[in-house]
Amino acid sequence: MLFTTPTQFAVLALCLIAGWLFGLASHPGGRKWKERYRAEEAEHRTVREGLTTRDARIRELERERDEALRHRGTGAATTAAVGTAAAASAASSSTSRGGGFFGWGRDNLSRIRGIDEPTEQALRHEGIKTYAAIEALTPADEAALEDRLGFGRGRIAQQQWREQAAMLREGHDDEHGRRWA
Repeated sequence: MLFTTPTQFAVLALCLIAGWLFGLASHPGGRKWKERYRAEEAEHRTVREGLTTRDARIRELERERDEALRHRGTGAATTAAVGTAAAASAASSSTSRGGGFFGWGRDNLSRIRGIDEPTEQALRHEGIKTYAAIEALTPADEAALEDRLGFGRGRIAQQQWREQAAMLREGHDDEHGRRWA
């Protein structure tokens, strides 16, 4: 045992009390940590609100694009709608960190046989991010898309992208796997 005499115990107690008093005198009471926490919390709230408004705007633009694809009369409306969606997609990727949060708002287009990773990236650049967007393509849209992507004419129809997208969108993964695996 280190302490054997009453004097040693008294010195130890005195040192402990002095350390406790010094600690109390030098402690700020947690004010600075509370202020830092509140500032960080406010910053996170601001970022979350910004992301929410950005995502709402993207959904609105995608809805407008899909509506234009359904009701358009010429290929010019499709090009304008796809251009608007591409601009929204580019704006969202430039404002978000890491190119989007967990891929929300888009489908895994590489599950469609005939779409590899570079093709999927090119489609996303064109504003096509969902199975519904592929499903909404008309033959004229397909031809224009094939030209822009540098594919041979008829490749999309030959590989049945629209049929595959419809199956995947409806959740028929097993049937898609049997037919196109």
